[in-house]
Amino acid sequence: MEKIRLELIGITYNQIESGVYAVILQQAGGTRRIPIVIGFPEAQAIECKLQEVVTPRPLTHDLMVNVMSTFGIVLKEVYIHRLRNGVFAAELLLKNEYGEKVIDSRSSDAIALAIRVDAPIYTTPEVLEEAGFEPGERSGKENADDTKTIETKKRDNRKDDYTRKSVEELKAMMQKAAESENYEEAGRIKRELDRRSAE
Repeated sequence: MEKIRLELIGITYNQIESGVYAVILQQAGGTRRIPIVIGFPEAQAIECKLQEVVTPRPLTHDLMVNVMSTFGIVLKEVYIHRLRNGVFAAELLLKNEYGEKVIDSRSSDAIALAIRVDAPIYTTPEVLEEAGFEPGERSGKENADDTKTIETKKRDNRKDDYTRKSVEELKAMMQKAAESENYEEAGRIKRELDRRSAE
Protein backbone atom coordinates (compact mmCIF):
# COMPACT_ATOMS: atom_id res chain seq x y z
CA MET A 1 0.00 0.00 0.00
CA GLU A 2 1.38 3.39 -1.01
CA LYS A 3 1.67 5.88 1.83
CA ILE A 4 2.01 9.65 1.62
CA ARG A 5 3.62 11.52 4.47
CA LEU A 6 1.77 14.47 5.94
CA GLU A 7 3.08 17.44 7.91
CA LEU A 8 1.14 19.43 10.47
CA ILE A 9 0.99 23.07 9.40
CA GLY A 10 -1.44 24.51 11.92
CA ILE A 11 -4.93 24.79 13.35
CA THR A 12 -7.80 26.88 12.03
CA TYR A 13 -10.81 28.32 13.82
CA ASN A 14 -14.15 28.54 12.01
CA GLN A 15 -15.57 32.03 12.54
CA ILE A 16 -19.03 30.95 11.44
CA GLU A 17 -19.46 27.96 13.74
CA SER A 18 -18.32 28.75 17.27
CA GLY A 19 -16.05 26.19 18.89
CA VAL A 20 -15.22 24.41 15.63
CA TYR A 21 -11.54 23.83 14.98
CA ALA A 22 -9.68 21.96 12.27
CA VAL A 23 -6.14 20.67 12.14
CA ILE A 24 -4.50 21.20 8.75
CA LEU A 25 -2.13 18.57 7.39
CA GLN A 26 -0.13 19.11 4.21
CA GLN A 27 1.46 16.64 1.84
CA ALA A 28 5.20 16.53 2.55
CA GLY A 29 6.98 18.09 -0.39
CA GLY A 30 3.64 19.14 -1.92
CA THR A 31 0.87 21.69 -1.50
CA ARG A 32 -2.28 19.61 -1.11
CA ARG A 33 -3.85 19.87 2.33
CA ILE A 34 -6.33 17.88 4.41
CA PRO A 35 -8.52 19.58 7.04
CA ILE A 36 -9.68 17.41 9.94
CA VAL A 37 -12.33 18.83 12.28
CA ILE A 38 -11.42 18.45 15.95
CA GLY A 39 -12.76 19.59 19.31
CA PHE A 40 -11.43 22.38 21.50
CA PRO A 41 -9.58 20.11 24.00
CA GLU A 42 -7.69 18.42 21.17
CA ALA A 43 -6.98 21.75 19.49
CA GLN A 44 -5.64 23.04 22.81
CA ALA A 45 -3.45 19.95 23.29
CA ILE A 46 -1.94 20.32 19.82
CA GLU A 47 -1.51 24.09 20.13
CA CYS A 48 0.24 23.74 23.50
CA LYS A 49 2.83 21.45 21.94
CA LEU A 50 3.26 23.62 18.86
CA GLN A 51 3.87 26.66 21.04
CA GLU A 52 6.00 24.69 23.53
CA VAL A 53 3.91 25.74 26.49
CA VAL A 54 5.21 24.09 29.66
CA THR A 55 2.32 22.96 31.85
CA PRO A 56 2.64 22.42 35.61
CA ARG A 57 1.05 18.98 35.24
CA PRO A 58 1.05 16.72 32.20
CA LEU A 59 -1.86 17.00 29.79
CA THR A 60 -3.55 13.76 28.74
CA HIS A 61 -1.36 13.24 25.69
CA ASP A 62 1.80 14.07 27.65
CA LEU A 63 0.72 11.49 30.22
CA MET A 64 0.27 8.90 27.48
CA VAL A 65 3.76 9.63 26.16
CA ASN A 66 5.20 9.30 29.68
CA VAL A 67 3.45 5.96 30.21
CA MET A 68 4.61 4.64 26.82
CA SER A 69 8.17 5.73 27.53
CA THR A 70 8.14 4.13 30.98
CA PHE A 71 7.13 0.76 29.51
CA GLY A 72 9.44 0.96 26.50
CA ILE A 73 6.69 1.53 23.93
CA VAL A 74 7.57 3.54 20.84
CA LEU A 75 5.10 5.19 18.46
CA LYS A 76 6.60 4.33 15.08
CA GLU A 77 3.99 6.02 12.89
CA VAL A 78 0.44 7.26 12.54
CA TYR A 79 -1.75 6.25 9.62
CA ILE A 80 -4.82 8.40 8.90
CA HIS A 81 -7.70 6.96 6.92
CA ARG A 82 -11.29 7.89 6.19
CA LEU A 83 -14.30 5.88 7.29
CA ARG A 84 -17.33 5.30 5.08
CA ASN A 85 -19.27 8.08 6.82
CA GLY A 86 -16.52 10.56 5.97
CA VAL A 87 -15.09 10.76 9.50
CA PHE A 88 -11.32 10.54 9.79
CA ALA A 89 -9.81 7.83 11.97
CA ALA A 90 -6.25 6.77 12.65
CA GLU A 91 -4.10 3.80 13.51
CA LEU A 92 -1.11 3.93 15.80
CA LEU A 93 1.76 1.59 15.02
CA LEU A 94 3.32 0.85 18.41
CA LYS A 95 6.47 -1.15 19.04
CA ASN A 96 8.23 -2.61 22.07
CA GLU A 97 10.64 -5.46 22.74
CA TYR A 98 7.88 -8.00 22.13
CA GLY A 99 6.90 -6.76 18.67
CA GLU A 100 4.54 -4.36 16.95
CA LYS A 101 0.85 -3.69 17.47
CA VAL A 102 -1.67 -1.54 15.60
CA ILE A 103 -4.10 0.42 17.81
CA ASP A 104 -7.24 2.24 16.66
CA SER A 105 -7.38 5.93 17.54
CA ARG A 106 -9.18 9.17 16.89
CA SER A 107 -7.21 11.19 14.35
CA SER A 108 -6.93 14.17 16.70
CA ASP A 109 -5.42 12.06 19.50
CA ALA A 110 -3.06 10.36 17.05
CA ILE A 111 -1.80 13.71 15.77
CA ALA A 112 -1.38 15.08 19.31
CA LEU A 113 0.73 12.03 20.19
CA ALA A 114 2.74 12.05 16.95
CA ILE A 115 3.92 15.63 17.33
CA ARG A 116 5.08 14.91 20.88
CA VAL A 117 7.40 12.09 19.82
CA ASP A 118 8.22 13.22 16.26
CA ALA A 119 6.47 10.20 14.75
CA PRO A 120 5.64 10.40 11.04
CA ILE A 121 2.01 10.81 9.93
CA TYR A 122 0.84 9.06 6.76
CA THR A 123 -2.26 8.71 4.60
CA THR A 124 -3.10 7.22 1.22
CA PRO A 125 -3.14 8.92 -2.21
CA GLU A 126 -6.89 8.25 -2.34
CA VAL A 127 -7.61 10.09 0.92
CA LEU A 128 -5.39 12.98 -0.14
CA GLU A 129 -7.23 13.23 -3.45
CA GLU A 130 -10.75 12.86 -2.07
CA ALA A 131 -10.47 14.93 1.10
CA GLY A 132 -7.64 17.26 0.18
CA PHE A 133 -7.63 20.74 -1.29
CA GLU A 134 -5.17 23.24 -2.65
CA PRO A 135 -4.57 26.49 -0.70
CA GLY A 136 -7.21 29.05 -1.68
CA GLU A 137 -9.56 26.36 -2.99
CA ARG A 138 -12.89 25.80 -1.20
CA SER A 139 -13.12 22.43 0.53
CA GLY A 140 -16.35 21.85 2.38
CA LYS A 141 -16.63 24.38 5.20
CA GLU A 142 -12.92 25.08 5.20
CA ASN A 143 -11.93 28.16 3.27
CA ALA A 144 -9.24 30.75 3.72
CA ASP A 145 -11.96 33.43 3.81
CA ASP A 146 -13.93 31.63 6.53
CA THR A 147 -11.11 30.72 8.86
CA LYS A 148 -8.16 32.20 10.63
CA THR A 149 -5.44 30.47 12.53
CA ILE A 150 -5.91 30.54 16.28
CA GLU A 151 -2.74 32.58 16.46
CA THR A 152 -3.96 35.28 14.07
CA LYS A 153 -7.47 35.45 15.53
CA LYS A 154 -6.32 35.85 19.09
CA ARG A 155 -3.56 38.28 18.21
CA ASP A 156 -6.09 40.48 16.45
CA ASN A 157 -8.09 40.64 19.67
CA ARG A 158 -5.23 40.97 22.17
CA LYS A 159 -2.25 42.40 20.36
CA ASP A 160 -2.61 45.84 21.91
CA ASP A 161 -2.80 44.35 25.41
CA TYR A 162 0.45 42.45 24.92
CA THR A 163 2.39 45.24 23.24
CA ARG A 164 1.85 47.46 26.27
CA LYS A 165 3.39 44.91 28.63
CA SER A 166 7.06 44.51 29.48
CA VAL A 167 8.88 41.22 28.96
CA GLU A 168 8.89 40.63 32.71
CA GLU A 169 5.15 41.24 32.93
CA LEU A 170 4.50 38.88 30.03
CA LYS A 171 6.60 36.14 31.61
CA ALA A 172 4.67 36.49 34.87
CA MET A 173 1.37 36.41 32.97
CA MET A 174 2.43 33.29 31.07
CA GLN A 175 3.40 31.51 34.29
CA LYS A 176 0.09 32.46 35.91
CA ALA A 177 -1.87 31.26 32.86
CA ALA A 178 -0.03 27.92 32.84
CA GLU A 179 -0.59 27.42 36.57
CA SER A 180 -4.32 28.03 36.15
CA GLU A 181 -4.28 25.60 33.19
CA ASN A 182 -5.25 28.31 30.70
CA TYR A 183 -2.84 26.91 28.14
CA GLU A 184 -4.30 28.75 25.17
CA GLU A 185 -3.57 32.09 26.84
CA ALA A 186 -0.09 30.91 27.83
CA GLY A 187 0.57 29.97 24.22
CA ARG A 188 -0.46 33.40 22.95
CA ILE A 189 1.83 35.11 25.45
CA LYS A 190 4.72 32.85 24.50
CA ARG A 191 4.25 33.75 20.84
CA GLU A 192 4.48 37.44 21.75
CA LEU A 193 7.68 36.79 23.72
CA ASP A 194 9.11 34.82 20.80
CA ARG A 195 8.20 37.64 18.41
CA ARG A 196 10.08 40.16 20.55
CA SER A 197 13.12 37.87 20.84
CA ALA A 198 13.26 37.57 17.07
CA GLU A 199 13.23 41.34 16.55
